[in-house]
Amino acid sequence: MRWIILLLLGLAPPAAATEPPTLRPFATVEEAVVRLEDLFDGLGERGATPLGPAPPPGQRLVVEAPQLAAIARRNNVAWRPSGGAERVVLDRPGRALEREEVLAALRDALRPRGVEEETELELQAFHAPLVPPAAFPQIMVEQVSYDAQTQRFTAGLAVTADGMATQRIRLAGRAVATLPVVLAVRRLGVGDVVRPQDVRLARIPANRLRAGAAERLDQAVGQALRRPTSPGQPLMVASLSEPLVIERGSTVTMQYEIPGLSVTALGRAMEGAARDAVLAVMNLNSRIVVEARAIGPGRVRVEAGR
Repeated sequence: MRWIILLLLGLAPPAAATEPPTLRPFATVEEAVVRLEDLFDGLGERGATPLGPAPPPGQRLVVEAPQLAAIARRNNVAWRPSGGAERVVLDRPGRALEREEVLAALRDALRPRGVEEETELELQAFHAPLVPPAAFPQIMVEQVSYDAQTQRFTAGLAVTADGMATQRIRLAGRAVATLPVVLAVRRLGVGDVVRPQDVRLARIPANRLRAGAAERLDQAVGQALRRPTSPGQPLMVASLSEPLVIERGSTVTMQYEIPGLSVTALGRAMEGAARDAVLAVMNLNSRIVVEARAIGPGRVRVEAGR
């Protein structure tokens, strides 16, 4: 009621006591500038006053007591250090530029110099520059040099983004030719028939590829393995064969091809065989072992002269 009485008497009420500004020991700076409110709390609208550039993304700035006191005096902030040990730590968040973003820009710059799209680029001592987390950086490659004989390159990288100064770094590395190879995506055992979902096509550096690896999916899909293969391991052509249509020891239908006559009999396969392969088969009636050609699952053909 006191302030109402004062108004009726034409007197202004006493001003409410305001809390003095307080120091912020730690602050995260999201913008490209440091503002007064990053150092002090309780300033109201004055807190938006810019003071200077923020630290680069991913770095921090420590403001010690003498600098804080000078800033407070210059901006009429009622704050004074009490013991001289006060400080404010300003952190600027940042994200590392994706390696693939850099490689894509570098590959575009090297293509006019004869480096193919499928070539793998190996970077030496690469430290990804940091950019503001929400920024959309632009990457420019400058001063490109490439030696086709040694396959080594150097280049300058300029990265720009809103809220940061342009960063420039030097890159060096080697362009390594790659070749296509069929890789297993799961463990495959001996005798397994390769299905489309069991393999994938990838490119790996030519100097890390064993000779004789399958380079096309059609070389592997539908084939049976002679050796086990682990996930991520290349499939070797020598380890692939036509899948067996005749299992060793299985009963088969023997089809005798005699000019003008076709006779069938039951036999036992003495060995396994893929389609169109020749195998030994014993006639179960005569117990005679003959050579026959596998023509399908459980079927063989005994040709004249065998």
